[in-house]
Amino acid sequence: MNKTPSGISRRMVLSGLALALASTQVGHVWAADTWPSKTVRIIVPFAPGGGADSSARVLAEVLAPKLGQSVIVENKPGAGSAIGVMAAAQSKDGHTLLMGSNSMVINPVLNPAITYDVARDFDAVGMVSAQPLVLVVPASSKITSYAELVAEAKAKPGTMTAGNSGNGTLAHLTAELFAVETKTSVTSVPYKGESALLPDLIGGLVSCGFLNLPSVITHIKSGRLRALAVSSPTPVAELPNVPTLRSLGQPSLEVQGWAALVAPKGTIPKDGLARLETLLAQALATDTVKTRFAALSLQPFARSRDETAQTLKSEAARWQQVIKTRGIKAD
Repeated sequence: MNKTPSGISRRMVLSGLALALASTQVGHVWAADTWPSKTVRIIVPFAPGGGADSSARVLAEVLAPKLGQSVIVENKPGAGSAIGVMAAAQSKDGHTLLMGSNSMVINPVLNPAITYDVARDFDAVGMVSAQPLVLVVPASSKITSYAELVAEAKAKPGTMTAGNSGNGTLAHLTAELFAVETKTSVTSVPYKGESALLPDLIGGLVSCGFLNLPSVITHIKSGRLRALAVSSPTPVAELPNVPTLRSLGQPSLEVQGWAALVAPKGTIPKDGLARLETLLAQALATDTVKTRFAALSLQPFARSRDETAQTLKSEAARWQQVIKTRGIKAD
């Protein structure tokens, strides 16, 4: 038998290496199984309420028993979500997540002063939820269809106004995209949130608006607003008779407010990210989450980590083109 200089056989050396490798592999699995080792925090870069916050709170409750640790939601609103996103990006505790939304990819394009980069600073975990916008006009408007709205905008350039919840918001950019795709002139009228916009929209002081479904559903059903179209891929349960923009020949206006779960880059082990990806997909497939999301006018939007990263990239590129074409600047 071959001996090493110290008298240890080659077989003993190889056996020792195999044992060490096995120990490493066992330790590797153990580490994956025990992440997280403390409370997980999900930062929501908005005040309580809204799609991202609601998604985070539903998931926190569902994921906690699966992870074996408490999951808390921490709201950090401000600067159109930039404050919360930056706080998450700078967190290095290995137990912080971010429930981001469309604004996460819009803000760096809109405002050069914002220094975070989604692809560089975050690891994707998965898409979570989606929520359509509804194109509405006041009930007093003579416009009763999407085709009539486009015709009116073309017949009277510059006279149609589109109210939105603030400069650079999804509602604002969707109205600007509408103007590009229909080759019409629409004047944007920003408000400080949808609650400030709604009285003027209902009163007929603005012509139309692309608003979040939960904000307008009550007013549509009461007859104060008229829904012309929804921006989702398929009709929504709450408004089954309202056509999608895709069905009206405008697939480029298929826009959804979404929520995505991400982690600060490199702070959670790969096995931990894989575990989160799996648990998130399982949670979104449960009747519990589907039912709770439906009550909030949200739809599960399950995507893999790779698909989520690609979605974030394509969304940034899409809105960058709109911002550039329309010459939109940050406030």
